[in-house]
Amino acid sequence: MKMLRFLAPMILLSAGLSADSADELRKGKHFIPTEVYSLESDQKILKAFEGLRVADVTDGMDAVGLFNGGLMDPEVAPLWKDPKHYKHRFIGIAVTARYVPTQRATAGKRPIEDYDAWAGKWYNELSSEPFMELVRPGTALVLEDAARMDVGTIGSNNIMAWMLAGAVGVVTDATARDTDEIITQQVPLYYREPGRGIRPGRNEIESVNRPVVVGGVLVKPGDVVVADGDGIVVVPRAVALDVAAYAHKVIEGDKAGRRALYEKLGLPEDDSVK
Repeated sequence: MKMLRFLAPMILLSAGLSADSADELRKGKHFIPTEVYSLESDQKILKAFEGLRVADVTDGMDAVGLFNGGLMDPEVAPLWKDPKHYKHRFIGIAVTARYVPTQRATAGKRPIEDYDAWAGKWYNELSSEPFMELVRPGTALVLEDAARMDVGTIGSNNIMAWMLAGAVGVVTDATARDTDEIITQQVPLYYREPGRGIRPGRNEIESVNRPVVVGGVLVKPGDVVVADGDGIVVVPRAVALDVAAYAHKVIEGDKAGRRALYEKLGLPEDDSVK
């Protein structure tokens, strides 16, 4: 025990920490800063990525040295696909949020009025949607969630509200509910599996616009999210323009080659070669 008491200050010193800074660390500290970008900067990036596919962008990531970089687990997949006009595809700028499993007690059995009040308070105070303040035209909403809680954080109602605010697509490594309605509504959603429950008694909001890990990939606010039938690739903001420039070379060559083959095969042109 004496040896441990002797070593503790040495450990602090070797880490470059004082007792005061250790006290601050105990309160919690973020080490990765959140960069803030203007809407004009976002729109410039989105313009550069216009028309690109996951495959092209993946090749662009290779070209800047990020082999297999940004590729989410293929289990995070589109809820629905439009094989004719590709309405399930999207390219957006990441706004992030993190929900975590709760440690709080559930409501138990109580009168309906009391239950409704309890659930409403949970929604308003513990599992709200503060990221709504950040959603703007071109936003890709990326949610890290309590994947094992069978919670439908995303539903047919709020996902439309996010779209109304400017979001172009939603990504989660967890669940969503009302999936039949979301398909009917044709809102681009990439997720792991259906969820049935609601948030109260299951999850809490932990942070907004901080780095999250979704589908095994680090996503920082402001990163570029590209999603289509092949899955999702996340492009770090710092290399976005270089990745896009190379990706356009790839898709232009691909379209030219396939247009020639369409002509030889007597196939009418479709959206994929225009």
